[in-house]
Amino acid sequence: MRILLLGGTSEIGLAILSALKLAPDDEVVLAGRDLSRLEAAGKTLTCGQVSTMAYDATQLASHQAFADSVGASGVPDLVIAATGILVSQPAADKDVALAATMIEANFTGQVTTLLALGAHLKAKGSGTIVVLSSVAAVRPRRFNSVYGAAKAGLDAFARGYADSLHGTGVRVLLVRPGFVIGRMTAGMTRAPLATTPEKVGVAVASALNEPAARRGDRTVWVPARLAALAAVMRLVPRPVWRKLDR
Repeated sequence: MRILLLGGTSEIGLAILSALKLAPDDEVVLAGRDLSRLEAAGKTLTCGQVSTMAYDATQLASHQAFADSVGASGVPDLVIAATGILVSQPAADKDVALAATMIEANFTGQVTTLLALGAHLKAKGSGTIVVLSSVAAVRPRRFNSVYGAAKAGLDAFARGYADSLHGTGVRVLLVRPGFVIGRMTAGMTRAPLATTPEKVGVAVASALNEPAARRGDRTVWVPARLAALAAVMRLVPRPVWRKLDR
């Protein structure tokens, strides 16, 4: 199996790879901006072959060439879109360029990259794309409006793209974790039903390893009971919603 991890140093992305229990002959391509960090991340994996590629989600004009380069060396069987950054709302309010970078990394750049890669998977007639969304996509809040909006856009794209790929042999697995305890959220107050990269990795690997008869486009909530909480979130009156801190 050949796997491409976009955001090759992502804690969640690497946790998914670890949970998949890859075979010695599986190939993993870690793509990201810092090649030295990518090489260090690769040393933590136990699969047989790990390589790295330069990739920047915010460099939109480079994404078609990147996807073509990936396709030329071997179209992946699995693409994991784990690129993303988290900028606090106060920081985004003060620096709109920083807000724009978060939107490009979390939404725009992922759309352009996945469209370009998806064309190669469609031509091959098979493959799976894992998109890391967030519970924040369900209903953005005042303390994460830019981040939530970017994730909501990505979430909507993933659902629509899954429909457009139906019947091509390519499926989309949409993952909606809750608050993930890790480097990105260090120092932040934990939200209810917080999870870890390792738990997200196990949940995604389980969905990817489902019997063929059960496979298809689907959404994975981590933890699973977060789906019920999300349903309630949609019903909370707006005057109440805007007062919530977490």
